[in-house]
Amino acid sequence: MHMADALKFVSAQPKDTQGVVASAVYAGGRRVAEIPIGEAGEWSRRPGHVVWIGLHEPGLDLLRQVQREFNLHDLSIEDALKAHQRPKLEQYGEALFVVVRTAQMLDGRIAFGETHLFVGHGYVVSVRHGASTSYTPVRERCEADQKAFSEGEDFILYAVLDFIVDNYMPVIEAIQAEVEAIEDSILAETATRTQVPRLYQLRRDLLRLRNAAVPLVEVCRRLEQPGLPGIDPAMSPLFRDVSDHIRRVQEEIESLREVLAFAFETSLMTGQAQQNEITRKLAAWAAILAVPTAVAGIYGMNFENMPELEWRYGYVLVLAAILVACGWLYWRFRQNGWL
Repeated sequence: MHMADALKFVSAQPKDTQGVVASAVYAGGRRVAEIPIGEAGEWSRRPGHVVWIGLHEPGLDLLRQVQREFNLHDLSIEDALKAHQRPKLEQYGEALFVVVRTAQMLDGRIAFGETHLFVGHGYVVSVRHGASTSYTPVRERCEADQKAFSEGEDFILYAVLDFIVDNYMPVIEAIQAEVEAIEDSILAETATRTQVPRLYQLRRDLLRLRNAAVPLVEVCRRLEQPGLPGIDPAMSPLFRDVSDHIRRVQEEIESLREVLAFAFETSLMTGQAQQNEITRKLAAWAAILAVPTAVAGIYGMNFENMPELEWRYGYVLVLAAILVACGWLYWRFRQNGWL
């Protein structure tokens, strides 16, 4: 369904179905019709038909309506309403309930969302919460590949999982580009004070992304195994491919975390080196200034028996000695790289 069609369809729904992005029935890989939620259960029980419903942050009334149509379990409805679940796959009778974490870059931070998938014989219901890309491109891609789409609800589940995992990569690439820029500035000694907290922030976000992505390996592993309702064993290679993509995401995350740790340590070492440089310069100037300070302190004691006070050229000689001593110290510090 195109976005314009989806919006038109949603606007035509009654108030208790607001949150419905798309609701359509398919047969043989072709879209038969757009249907209201109240007719979804009847269409799903027709041989060779699959109902695909997309919801975005639905309310309890809408979820209860979907529950009645497909006889969904109360616990899965409760999880889909509250969100904030860890990635998992649960089996309730002849239905599957899959939770997947989604991720997007928003204002320089990784924003996380959730997608809950109800999969059973003749139906797939996707529920999106939080930061998540619309699954309209997935629906359009499936509709364009009618042969693969005719496989049914398990192919829809694969297509959504694959889309979610693929969307992790733009997030990683955006962080990688920023990390490389920060790393270059650190090595060029042009880093700013705000970059150290940013490095820590990025490392923490990557850890959260890892915790969101890695559990999907176990979800796909279970989907590869025979015996799950509605999952054709012939789909195992596709779910295995999703697992491979997740492992690649995991490797990229671990690599980036190592780079961030190196950049963080390098920034701290650079900062310490800069502080040591400043300390050396201050110590050098303090040593230079100590010479005139010491001489002035001696002549400022105001003793009566100081023969130097009677010398005609004493003042000139003292100033010359001070300048020579300070000049020699300056030259030595320059030679040693302290100034």
